[in-house]
Amino acid sequence: MKTYFRLLAFARPINKFAIPYLLCTLLSIIFSTLNLALLAPLLATIFSNVTKVPPEPKSWVDIFAVFNYYTAVVFNKYGAVQTLRFVCGCIVASVLLGNLFRYFADKTMESLRIHTLLNLRRSVFNNVMNLHLGYFSNERKGDIISKIASDVQTVQYTVTGTLQVIFKEPVTLLFYLVMLFIISYKLTLASMLVIPVAGFIISKIVKKLKEHAVESHRTYGIMISYLDEALHGIRIIKAFNAVKYTTDRFNDENVRYSKIVRAMARRQQLAPPVSETLGVMMVAGIVLYGGTLVLSNQGDLSAAAFIAYIALFSQVMRPAKAISTSFSNIHSGVAAGERVLELIDEKPAIVDAPDAVTIKGFEKEIEFRNVSFAYGEKAILKNINLVIPKGKTVALVGPSGGGKSTMMDLIPRFIQPQSGEILIDGVNLQKVTMESLRDQMGMVNQESILFNDSIYNNIAFGRPDTPPEAVEAAARIANAHEFIMGTTDGYQTNIGDKGSRLSGGQRQRLCIARAVLNNPPLMLLDEATSALDTESEKMVQDALNNLMKHRTSLVIAHRLSTIQNADLIVVLENGEIVEQGSHFELLAGNGLYRKLIDMQTFTKEEVSEQ
Repeated sequence: MKTYFRLLAFARPINKFAIPYLLCTLLSIIFSTLNLALLAPLLATIFSNVTKVPPEPKSWVDIFAVFNYYTAVVFNKYGAVQTLRFVCGCIVASVLLGNLFRYFADKTMESLRIHTLLNLRRSVFNNVMNLHLGYFSNERKGDIISKIASDVQTVQYTVTGTLQVIFKEPVTLLFYLVMLFIISYKLTLASMLVIPVAGFIISKIVKKLKEHAVESHRTYGIMISYLDEALHGIRIIKAFNAVKYTTDRFNDENVRYSKIVRAMARRQQLAPPVSETLGVMMVAGIVLYGGTLVLSNQGDLSAAAFIAYIALFSQVMRPAKAISTSFSNIHSGVAAGERVLELIDEKPAIVDAPDAVTIKGFEKEIEFRNVSFAYGEKAILKNINLVIPKGKTVALVGPSGGGKSTMMDLIPRFIQPQSGEILIDGVNLQKVTMESLRDQMGMVNQESILFNDSIYNNIAFGRPDTPPEAVEAAARIANAHEFIMGTTDGYQTNIGDKGSRLSGGQRQRLCIARAVLNNPPLMLLDEATSALDTESEKMVQDALNNLMKHRTSLVIAHRLSTIQNADLIVVLENGEIVEQGSHFELLAGNGLYRKLIDMQTFTKEEVSEQ
């Protein structure tokens, strides 16, 4: 129930919907119940069984006495035909009002459902966007998508639907029972003995539904992950003839999910027939017992009242069935809700300090002081000390796994050091707001990360109000303007999923233009040319050179063309700085840097000989 009430909290302000819904539902139930209550005077009129006018009821609680009184008054005054018209008119008016209020109640509940879904999905997505990058390395992307899309939808239609049932059906059931007691308390007490038995049988049927629901949501998340991976890696799948392996893996999970859903459906579908069968058995028992009372003239139960009683009692099973179905469905909703709340409750590992300051610019230097970092027990960086002066280009080189990307990720606080500190203009990064810190930086990665949108929107990403002149100026600096103007719609050309309609060099130049537009004082370049051919590399390298002018740059690169003009080259190996200096100083030192350069030269010579 704790999960259920937490999910309902997303319906706030619930009073805006709850009060109109409760009022309309109550009126709908009253008029719907009256429809059946009018059956007795209708039958009495048809069979001309209206006797003398009874005493006028002192209270409206006994609705049957009220209707019998007014029916008798009309019958004795105007005759059977007019009485029939009167009763039929009352029934039509009651049905009309009952359905009108039911419409307003359903409309209000639908507004509540949509409002709850809006708040829930917004909270989930906002929290996901605020989580640290390490979270996404440990979780399946497909499972996260499943929680935001499928699970939230399940919560919408089960939990809020159950809220509707919790009020409407019990109140409907209560009204029917009150009417039944008014007609005959003996028959009603006898029928009440069977209800606990029916409830016990149905509870046994739905007992394992939650376990199945939890497993179904988990399996669905894995299946969506496989789908996402397959679509993302379709080239590799085809290149390695792994289509069968990929489809088999997806189909195995699909079959597992289908079996779980089938088992859930069997139990859910078993509840209504069981409850209906029990209901028919109860009605048969009531007909047998009540018919005996009528035939033997025991008690005050007339034939017309008895038929009205049977009609009312047959309707008792409808809200009872709705309640049992709701309890079977709520297991799926609560299971989905728990997965959604897990995502909402996930806290980012990296947050702004309570006293964090906002920085307005970058004036002097970035400094690493005895910085160490590890993933679990594996040390990545060990006591790093480095100063990156403003206006200088610093290149990080070294063997793979040496810690270059980790050093770069520490600066925008994508991760945090286990020990030591990183300072910007003498202020510890952990005492600076992340938003103001990242405003000082532009980033270009090895992988060109673009969005399925226009070229204009990709360059102006996050800044939709940027004027066209500024976007074009950024594109010119990135050597991208000419190829952009050669596309179908220029800057409004859609580039496809992840920029699939562009070449690798064109995608990378758009990423550089995006970084230029922000005009940041500090640039972080992570192997921005490593995946390009020679011609594209030259275009992108020229764009990078334009980008790095008058800026502080931290560059990760393996190619000599990228790093030889750096003001400072830092050589990393096994998480430690083993050398640092200019290109010629490091060559003269005859250390690891010289070895890396010789290996690259050898590779180039080998290629040229071939």
